Amino acid sequence: MRIATWNVNSLRARLDRTLDYLREHQIDVLALQETKVADQAFPAEPFEAAGYQVARHGLDQWNGVALISRIGLTDAQADFAGQPAFAKPGAEPRLEARALGADCGGVTVWSLYVPHGRSQDDPHMAYKLKFLHALAADAADWLAADPSAQIALVGDFNVAPLDTDVWDPAAFAGLTHTSPAERAAFAALAESGFREVTREHLPAEHLYTQWDYQQLRFAKNQGMRIDFAYCSPALAERVVSVAIRRDERKGKGASDHVPVELTIA
Repeated sequence: MRIATWNVNSLRARLDRTLDYLREHQIDVLALQETKVADQAFPAEPFEAAGYQVARHGLDQWNGVALISRIGLTDAQADFAGQPAFAKPGAEPRLEARALGADCGGVTVWSLYVPHGRSQDDPHMAYKLKFLHALAADAADWLAADPSAQIALVGDFNVAPLDTDVWDPAAFAGLTHTSPAERAAFAALAESGFREVTREHLPAEHLYTQWDYQQLRFAKNQGMRIDFAYCSPALAERVVSVAIRRDERKGKGASDHVPVELTIA
C-alpha cells in the first residue's frame, strides 16, 4: 500500500498535476490539503474516472482537505472530536475545513491541515497550538481504545521540529513554525504514542517539503520540512520506506509543497 500526503495549494489549479502524480507513482491513497474548494465545486469526476473514490471537506475557497483512494473509502468523518473552532474578526466561531478521516483499505487515514499561526502574538497562533494539543489528546484516546489500531495522521503540520528543518534558523527567529511552543505542541503527538515515521526512514538534514514562491527559494534550496506522517505503533511497524518527491516542486504551476509518500507492507 502506498499512502501519500500533499498540500496542493489549490486543487483546481493543479488538477492535472495531481492526476499525473497518482498515475506515475501508483498511489493508493492520497491525502490532500489546501484544496481551496467548497464541496459542491470539488472536481471529483476525473478521480472517479481514474478508479478512485473521493471524500472531501471544503467550506469555501480557503483551507480544505480531501482523501482520494483506490483501495476503499468508508466511514469518512470531517473534523476530529476535540477539534477547536476559530473566530474570524466580527464572525462567530466555526470549525474550519482542516481535518478529514476515513478507512482506506483497513487503515484510518487522516488528512490534516494544521493552522499556520500567522505570527507569535496573533490569535491564530493560540488556535494553532490548541489544534495540535487537541489532536494529540484525541490520538491518545484512539490508542487507549485500541492499541493495535492502524491510523495515519498525515499532512501539512506547519511546524519545523528541528533547526535543520529550515534553511536558516536565524531567519525564523521570532516568527512562526520554529518556536518552542509550536515544537512542543508537535511533539505532543509522539507523547500520545504515535511515531513520526518520515524521520525514522529519512533522517537527512535539510531535506525539505516546502519552498516559498518568493525570492527564488526553491532554486536556492531555502525550504522547510513541515509535511509529516504520524502513525500508530502498529502501523509504524509496517512502514518500509518513505519518499519525498522533490521534483513535483519543479515546472510551471507547481505547488509550494511536494508529496510525501509512505510505502506500507
